[in-house]
Amino acid sequence: MAVMSGHLTNKQIEDKASVIRRDIISMLEAAGSGHSAGPLGLSDLVATLYFGAMNYNAKEPDWEERDYFFLSNGHCVPVQYAAMAEAGYFDKKELLTLRKYGSRLQGHPERTRLPGLENTSGPLGSGLSQAAGVAYSLQYLDGQAHRFVYCITGDGELNEGNIWEAAMFAGKYKLSQLITFVDRNNIQIDGNTEDVMPLEDLRGKWQSFGWHVQEIDGHNVESILDAIGMAKAITNRPSVIITHTIPGKGVDFMEYDYRWHGMPPNHEQAKLALAELRSLRGKISHEGQKHE
Repeated sequence: MAVMSGHLTNKQIEDKASVIRRDIISMLEAAGSGHSAGPLGLSDLVATLYFGAMNYNAKEPDWEERDYFFLSNGHCVPVQYAAMAEAGYFDKKELLTLRKYGSRLQGHPERTRLPGLENTSGPLGSGLSQAAGVAYSLQYLDGQAHRFVYCITGDGELNEGNIWEAAMFAGKYKLSQLITFVDRNNIQIDGNTEDVMPLEDLRGKWQSFGWHVQEIDGHNVESILDAIGMAKAITNRPSVIITHTIPGKGVDFMEYDYRWHGMPPNHEQAKLALAELRSLRGKISHEGQKHE
């Protein structure tokens, strides 16, 4: 059965995001390598896409009426794998094969390895071009206005020139079925984005390329769904949603620390992270009762 927009309630989507975060920690610990901060920060957005916005069929990944999802910042793919497993694309036990030799779950997504992946992403900057190409096909060649192409890019990824070539292309052809999210978590592997290569005025840059721009809290499911609804209503230009997120969201010792961009937790760190995520930072006791 296809998952339709609004299929789950906001609270159910939030619960999915919590499960996804815990799975990310377990995957990364088992792998012994990988990226922590970005996937944790993107969990609310990706959960909202898979359980509240996108149309797809997990049992028939090539379903002809599906929406498309491109993860341009492919190093964040643990969050996509966790969401896909939760959605029923494959057994969740397979998550613990992340980055293992021969696994379908490589450190960067490989389209031909795992049904349900739409793109292969290793070098940064290429995902938006791929997404724009599909959006062009849907809009001008296939005439399928009811289908949408979703793309997530990292903010550090905007250092890549290919991103802005794609932005020009999408603006020129008014690709209104293309909805792009910039994960604005303000970190990249070498430090804070504004120290490495300043990005602001980010809103003004996208507007100058002919895009409709929104800025939202990337951890608020309602805001994400509202922004997607607005983007779908824009019919004369592509949309970008600058999604402000906290890197390492949900794990106190990871939050805002760029050093966790490309580092996995060890066993003790994973235990601490999972305990924190399971208790929602102490807001819920081990007995499941809320603290007042």
